[in-house]
Amino acid sequence: MTTTEIPTPESLIEYPCEFPIKVFVLAQQGFMQAVTEIILRYDPDFSTDNITMRDSKTAKYICLTCTINASSRVQLDAIYQTLFDHPMVVKLL
Repeated sequence: MTTTEIPTPESLIEYPCEFPIKVFVLAQQGFMQAVTEIILRYDPDFSTDNITMRDSKTAKYICLTCTINASSRVQLDAIYQTLFDHPMVVKLL
């Protein structure tokens, strides 16, 4: 029996690079700190200066665009998964 290795698709991203992550969160106290702490785990040089914020029409949600210094696909996957698992996060792009 032979095993077939599934090829990994080549990345369209060249690392390292600046990479924007859009995080939609519930507008509640502590959302900025929660998102910042998660990103800092994987990008220690991340700064809140690299966050832009926009409210939804109803102000129930806030969209944060966090531009990180992406060093690898593994790093990006870890950030997305950790953010996805957080209860304040509604959606990621």
